[in-house]
Amino acid sequence: MDTIKGHLIIIGGAEDKQGECVILKQARQMLSDDECLTVLTTATENPVEVGNNYDAVFRRLGLQNIQILNINTRDDANDNGMCDILRGSQCVFMTGGDQLRLTSILGGTVAYDTLKDMYYNGGLIMGTSAGASVISSTMVVQGVDNEPARKCTLKMAAGLGLLENVIIDQHFDQRGRFGRLLCGIAENPDMIGIGIDEDTAIKVYPDMHFEIIGTNAVTIIDGKTIKASNVSEQNQNEILAIIGVTVHTLPTGYGFDLKSREVLRLKGESH
Repeated sequence: MDTIKGHLIIIGGAEDKQGECVILKQARQMLSDDECLTVLTTATENPVEVGNNYDAVFRRLGLQNIQILNINTRDDANDNGMCDILRGSQCVFMTGGDQLRLTSILGGTVAYDTLKDMYYNGGLIMGTSAGASVISSTMVVQGVDNEPARKCTLKMAAGLGLLENVIIDQHFDQRGRFGRLLCGIAENPDMIGIGIDEDTAIKVYPDMHFEIIGTNAVTIIDGKTIKASNVSEQNQNEILAIIGVTVHTLPTGYGFDLKSREVLRLKGESH
């Protein structure tokens, strides 16, 4: 695999856009004045409104070189003009909406290759809500919120694979999604589940550690330690049994190393 030089900022949705904007401000801190941020509105059904909203927020935060790009079809995603906009960007921000729209339109296209090249060569990719889910190699498409974990109630699909061996879920605590992410890890115990609360993000560095940013928490479910579970296609819709799974809940001031699967306490924090 090629060496990754870029960063990811993966947001659990409903990030602050009016106050201090701690998460979105990362783009201003990481980009120089002349570098371009592109708001990619593929996921949303309201691309003009959503694009204009983010344009206004990023300009208020001090960014000037901003483009809005609505790749709406696979033809668009293979169009040289559209892809040239991505090639000229140092940061791409993927909005919320429908994650299957993102993967079904971008997957296997020139736009996807361009996005991946930009990230591998030092660019910044940000995604919120649906734009967060697609960053992982396997993504949750549909599941049951605010319910106990049950077998065979989860629908998953391939994501964009910018971050391997993880499953990302968003709006995590606010929509009661612990049970569905637990099912995802029971079915894929080699992966790490990352549940990101609203107005919270993880900032992933090239060495594959991340830090938590924002006002709430990130829940990490590590399936490697699972001793047993009742996951199978028999007796579908039973309550899930899972033994020995490792769970961490981490606020700002903490991080996690995806390679060693260890919690990090960041310098300068008193915890």
